[in-house]
Amino acid sequence: MSGVQQIKVSADEGEQRLDRWFRRRFPHVPQGRVEKMCRKGEVRVDGGRVKASSRIEVGQTVRVPPLPAHAAPKSARIEISKSDTEMMQKAVLYRDDHLIAINKPPGLPTQGGSKQTRHIDGLAEALRFGLEDKPRLVHRLDKDTSGVLLLARTRMAASALTEAFRHRDTRKIYWAAVAGAPMPKMGTIRFGLVKAPGHGKGGEGEKMHAVHPRDVENTPDAKRATTDYAVLSSLGGRTSWVAMVPITGRTHQLRAHMAEIGLPIIGDGKYGGSGLVNLGDGWGAQLGGEISRKLHLHARHISLEHPITGAHLNITAPLPEHMQRTWGFFDWNAADEPVDPFEELE
Repeated sequence: MSGVQQIKVSADEGEQRLDRWFRRRFPHVPQGRVEKMCRKGEVRVDGGRVKASSRIEVGQTVRVPPLPAHAAPKSARIEISKSDTEMMQKAVLYRDDHLIAINKPPGLPTQGGSKQTRHIDGLAEALRFGLEDKPRLVHRLDKDTSGVLLLARTRMAASALTEAFRHRDTRKIYWAAVAGAPMPKMGTIRFGLVKAPGHGKGGEGEKMHAVHPRDVENTPDAKRATTDYAVLSSLGGRTSWVAMVPITGRTHQLRAHMAEIGLPIIGDGKYGGSGLVNLGDGWGAQLGGEISRKLHLHARHISLEHPITGAHLNITAPLPEHMQRTWGFFDWNAADEPVDPFEELE
């Protein structure tokens, strides 16, 4: 075990999350351990308590409690299997010297956590493509959500992309199949969201609860959330193909918002009920028959200004296999819709 350390944030380490700084300094310490040390007040910044997600600045001092001996040198690289290397490299949608965009597969977590040892953050080792450092995560997608995920190849790009997401200078368009048919066909959902604790030792099952806009200010820990949606195609009252833009970026925002208006995303057992079959006109996250029970939510497109060159980037991800089958079953053709349907419908 090491002793207590007081480490000053260097000039090239500022403007990043504490947990990311910690993992670069101490890669053998898992994310869950970092979060636990923060909750217990063992990790402090300039003497004050912090969260794992707190941002650190150049010149601040981080208190690091005694840690177990290194399992491997800092420079050691995680060994990635040949099949995972091929999977990650085939998922690349865009790549230059500064950033990489991949089409994240459904079912693969973005980061590690409780009982999660295989995830995008670790498998990013396969995306070095000649650079010394592996690409860094700058945003996340839920485990069961597929689609466009950006990673930065340099610290400068990571800082710029993080700022772009924080200030909403990116535009993300998601596609989903939902139960029922939203009315009107184009609208905005403004329910606030508050995290409700789950059950079990690890807090399993925690989820977001919707709060009416008028009650957000008086609900502890509730945050305002806004989602734009547009219906691209409907099959009676049974199911609809919907495009969504999260104006805010809350946890599970799209899933919780669609469920709150009675139109849960197909395959969403957490918010739509894993055993509820949708018989029409909304509710029930399963369609039955040949339709997959997997979550039908896909980060279809992202547009942004390149963090280094300033060029405008538009990146689109093909649907995952289970959604392709559903789209084929309902005769929905992805090629028939514009990149940004909201421009067409306004």
